[in-house]
Amino acid sequence: MLLSRTADDLYWLARYVERAENTARIIDAALRLSSLPTGYGGSGNEWESAVLATGNHDLFTSLYEEATQETVVEYLAFSSANPSSIRSCLTVARHSARAVRTAITVEMWEAINGAWLDLHRFDAASMTRQRLNTFLAFVKEFSIRFDGSAYRTMLRTDAYSFSRLGVFLERSDATARILDVKYHVLLPEGDEVGGGLDYFQWSSILRSVSALTAYHWVYRDQIRPWNVAELLILREEQPRSIASCTANVVLFLDQLAAQYGRQGPSQRAARALAARLSNTNINEVFQGGLHEFLEEMIVEINQIGASIARQYLI
Repeated sequence: MLLSRTADDLYWLARYVERAENTARIIDAALRLSSLPTGYGGSGNEWESAVLATGNHDLFTSLYEEATQETVVEYLAFSSANPSSIRSCLTVARHSARAVRTAITVEMWEAINGAWLDLHRFDAASMTRQRLNTFLAFVKEFSIRFDGSAYRTMLRTDAYSFSRLGVFLERSDATARILDVKYHVLLPEGDEVGGGLDYFQWSSILRSVSALTAYHWVYRDQIRPWNVAELLILREEQPRSIASCTANVVLFLDQLAAQYGRQGPSQRAARALAARLSNTNINEVFQGGLHEFLEEMIVEINQIGASIARQYLI
């Protein structure tokens, strides 16, 4: 049985690695939306939407006068003043990895340490559009390498369960936030939902979460907003969907319950969210408002995280 301090470091190591990747995906979503031809990008500021999606808008406005590509990329990717910037995430993740060096494998340590060293090749001042694409690809590839190392090399003990809980809680939160980017970049007044402009925005969101091919495999249809939302919220076969992530949270919490010989509020909260998702259809979501539904998901996911902390990590 792990010390709570070790469990906490493993859990947050996984969360911060996943958060770095998801922040890169949020930047990628904003970059794709900003690249659309004039008239296809919506009436909102896609760069401000990226900051809103991370939940750090108040801190951003205290540091910068305007949300532009330069200021947002600096803030979300490199700023030490932002505790959730990609640089901050990798720094904290490496610190956590050093603290639990004997609880992770050599491959996991090499992935996190190598990425932290490679990060110094990039800085905000040199971020041309091409350089930014290279940087975002680097962050996503590192996260996949670290995640794959954990999956292939860790013993299936409570250490692995805490690590995977961090991954899936962070991923579900990020999927909700990336989808919500679409609703911060509002359609021009009078434009129809599902129209040509809407198509380009939704396809940009799918590309940013590497789900465009999966969408066509599942639906074999043109891109429709309700199908995109269903794929990323309710379809368990899509590994980044909120339903899939929640099912995995339930799985690993149940494994911890079996390993520790007791259940608690975190298991009940996770099962309640999984049951709600399994009993929801996408028409109900849109009738009640997709933006409102996603906000509720973010709150419930954070409540599960708080329950896990109280039950196991304190």
